[in-house]
Amino acid sequence: MIPVSYVLGFSALLFVIGVFGVLYRRNAIMVLLSIELMLNAANINFVAFSNTALTPAASANGQVFALISIAVAAAEIAVGLAILLVLWKASDTVEINEVATLRW
Repeated sequence: MIPVSYVLGFSALLFVIGVFGVLYRRNAIMVLLSIELMLNAANINFVAFSNTALTPAASANGQVFALISIAVAAAEIAVGLAILLVLWKASDTVEINEVATLRW
């Protein structure tokens, strides 16, 4: 079995990659993908901590939270991509720096 510290280290690495992607990328699609990386890092933490629970009822809690988080992330990415599609049709770009306002 993989130790929890290795899983938490991997999760922290994924989260840091996601933070750098949000801070330094200018393409809105890449920013959305970086946010998904951060959400997946949190899901890995949920599952890792649920595997260390002492009772079977407590071990399911983290996995249920991870499934709910995956469902919320899927809805978030669908709405985000719909907004980006409208933005691209209106201004022919999805670069964050080039879009000054959502009014057109």
